[in-house]
Amino acid sequence: MKFKVQLISVIGGHEEARDLVCLEREALDLATLGLTLAEGKGLLKAIQEALVEKQTTAYLDTQCHCPVCGKARPRKGGHHITVRTLFGKLTLDSPRLFHCDCQPHPTKTFSPLAQRLPERISPERLFLETKWGSLASYGLTVDLLKEVLPLDEQLNAITLRNHLLQVAERMEQALGEEQGCFIEGCQLDWDRLPLPDGPLTVGLDGGFVRAQHKQGHFEVITGKSVLAFERDAKEDAPSAKRFGFVQTFDTKPRRRLFEVLKSQGMQANQQVIFLSDGGEDVRGLPFYLNPQAEHLLDWFHVTMRITTMTQTAKGLPATLGEGAEAFELRDEVLDALESIKWYLWHGHVFRALQEIQSVEMDLEAATFESQTDAARKLLKMVEAFHTYIQNNRPFIPNYGERFRQGETISTAFVESTVNQVVSKRMVKKQQMQWSERGAHLLLQVRTRVLDDDLEDVFRDWYPGFRPPDSRQSPPQEIRPPAF
Repeated sequence: MKFKVQLISVIGGHEEARDLVCLEREALDLATLGLTLAEGKGLLKAIQEALVEKQTTAYLDTQCHCPVCGKARPRKGGHHITVRTLFGKLTLDSPRLFHCDCQPHPTKTFSPLAQRLPERISPERLFLETKWGSLASYGLTVDLLKEVLPLDEQLNAITLRNHLLQVAERMEQALGEEQGCFIEGCQLDWDRLPLPDGPLTVGLDGGFVRAQHKQGHFEVITGKSVLAFERDAKEDAPSAKRFGFVQTFDTKPRRRLFEVLKSQGMQANQQVIFLSDGGEDVRGLPFYLNPQAEHLLDWFHVTMRITTMTQTAKGLPATLGEGAEAFELRDEVLDALESIKWYLWHGHVFRALQEIQSVEMDLEAATFESQTDAARKLLKMVEAFHTYIQNNRPFIPNYGERFRQGETISTAFVESTVNQVVSKRMVKKQQMQWSERGAHLLLQVRTRVLDDDLEDVFRDWYPGFRPPDSRQSPPQEIRPPAF
């Protein structure tokens, strides 16, 4: 049996039929049931070519006469333009016409089709290349798109990468200028604001990416902002936004974080909690973004350092000295580390620093007398921890009280974000080396894709882009744990 597919165009009440594809089928079996992938791709490409031909012809017919006086526009010549669409590459005839003399014009001739189609790639194709290029490697994305779509064979990983970076740079250009302070108004203005949504909890953390040309690694800062609830929302589920940037490349990190919070409806009278690991690169990032902001040192990183020191202390000698001057070293240091942990847990930073100094003196004596590697190693760790706590002293709260009140004290919920945003695409099982620019721009697209915001960006750029639908994203666990 044979099946013919026709395209019928209706223009000005006149119908015109065009044969597109003829399919043949013999005996029924699973291999010949319905359309094959190759037949489907060929059919889509044929429909696309016929449809575009009619569209461009109809548009050029409207440009042949001057819209002011109705005089015919002489044709100077023509050329071809190439447009890449979701269903293949199209070569279009683009005539060049003379402007009419009834009105002044900056040029004598113009190409109406080239002016109407200034970009040479359709938004949907650009969207798919950008979306999947941010989720998987560029090479795998090219193979996937070629497998399921009737694309031209000239698409390669470098072209797809360039398209993704162009989209990211366009988003970067729309970002506002960097500011030292984003707080506006006074307390009187803030009191007049409507009741805000639930508190915002923002976690900041970092990861490392392999640099190109064997130049070591560079740091990527990433994080997640979780809005506990929206007062006008029907469901009381929290919502989250992810963000990321390369610290040594980005010139507007504070603006970037502010825009993320602003997209979640942040108000000046809203409670905002920032948690970070206390590193110098992120410590000052969230300052002056909100007058109600609270800055806390992450308990997870504090206790992780203490746990590491405790494991090292177990390798110390049991006693130090001989005879009457001998004293216990290992148990004393272990007990002191446990005391430091609980002093910090209850917010007694002064007592914790005293205990740290006491441990330093014991380890200095042990290093001088016994010359053990464990004592020297632990002494360096304790000295670094002393500096760490001293630098972050203003940001250490009473963790125990916050924990009992069910408030967030840890950035554990950000650890999964680092893995999702950075590691899965740039580190784990990936042999690619990255430039700071390439990694930074990829992060901007990847975070928009993970937050399901990339479609909204394309709708702002292209009003005719696919309308929003009722698709539901797969459920994700986004509520940060309290401890």
